[in-house]
Amino acid sequence: MFTLTNTTHEHLAVAIEALGTPSFSELLYAWLCRCLEIDNGTILAYYQTGKPDVFFSHSRVREVHEHMEGDYLSGIYLLDPFHDLHVNKSAPGLYRLRDCAPDSFRRNEYHAKYYSGTTMTDEACFHVALPTGVSVQVCLGRDKSSGSSFSARDLNTARNLSSIVCSLMTVQWKHLTSSGDYTDETLLHHLQAQLKEHRGISLSKRQCEVALLILRGHSTISIGLCLEISPQTVKVFRKQLYRKCSISSQAELFSLMTSYLRV
Repeated sequence: MFTLTNTTHEHLAVAIEALGTPSFSELLYAWLCRCLEIDNGTILAYYQTGKPDVFFSHSRVREVHEHMEGDYLSGIYLLDPFHDLHVNKSAPGLYRLRDCAPDSFRRNEYHAKYYSGTTMTDEACFHVALPTGVSVQVCLGRDKSSGSSFSARDLNTARNLSSIVCSLMTVQWKHLTSSGDYTDETLLHHLQAQLKEHRGISLSKRQCEVALLILRGHSTISIGLCLEISPQTVKVFRKQLYRKCSISSQAELFSLMTSYLRV
């Protein structure tokens, strides 16, 4: 069982006293830094519609958050495995990126064009889905400043602390609300409409589904499982998709689709 040191208790007490104030995020992160080996942190909220809000960010190297505003928040957050926790209304707790990411995540264009540029070597988040349609995440990372992943001890400590962290998050951000209801169906209709209007490309719903799953890092087999179709059928839809879009690679698909990733 993880035992907090006296100084760690003091940092926790200060964070608790700051509940309901703007300084809470920074003090929560300061406490977590006393408990775990952390290189960077981000606290943000996902809504049903509209881009996320970032309440806090800190890193030792500029690359971690350098393109968050221009790239991530502008739309490609919809490809992030942690955003899926929001979409799926996942239970409160600790989630490690490598455990919840699709099987080809590290080989997809989102990872190549954005995530790898952050220099992240490991990431985990405390996730809370509020009953008001908002999810809040406290994301903790390791990056090139340490060049290593979280240790088994750190992950065990984080799991033991997750109920405390999630309870504090719930109290701090319980006032957040979000109207509407995000679904992938809404995003698919949006992508279809935008591609038709701006590029003259008419994709079927199934072709659009395959495109989105490719962009999120699913392999052919994984796409088949998600859509309950055979891998061979996935290949047929992918071939149709590429032909209609006049492209021949995932890189071109990423370049085409990410301009229209909005909800």
